[in-house]
Amino acid sequence: MSVVSHGIDLVECARIASILDRHRDRFLDRILTDVERARADQFKDPLPHIAGRFAAKEAVLKVLGTGWRGQISWKDIEIVNDAAGQPSVRLCGECARVADQKGIRTILLSITHTEHYGSASAIGLR
Repeated sequence: MSVVSHGIDLVECARIASILDRHRDRFLDRILTDVERARADQFKDPLPHIAGRFAAKEAVLKVLGTGWRGQISWKDIEIVNDAAGQPSVRLCGECARVADQKGIRTILLSITHTEHYGSASAIGLR
């Protein structure tokens, strides 16, 4: 395997909290898949988790080199966790097409969050 690209993102939890205060359901419906939303709902304070997912999706877009343009949707990127809690990336739609075009077969992902920040690093592998 060889590295194709890397992406990293940092999000302030206060920024996400502000959006949630104004547009909670609309925002969550737009950025999280049903699986991601169900996982977030398991936390007493889902804010850091949501910020981490937001950062992860931004980091994946940086791996793909696309940004938010064309037919790309937040839900084209799904972050899931295995039984041990390790996150992984599932792509569909336009994001899957772009990854395939670039020869990206796997995206390694690391997410971290605190009370104030959510951060993620993603590496695209061929």
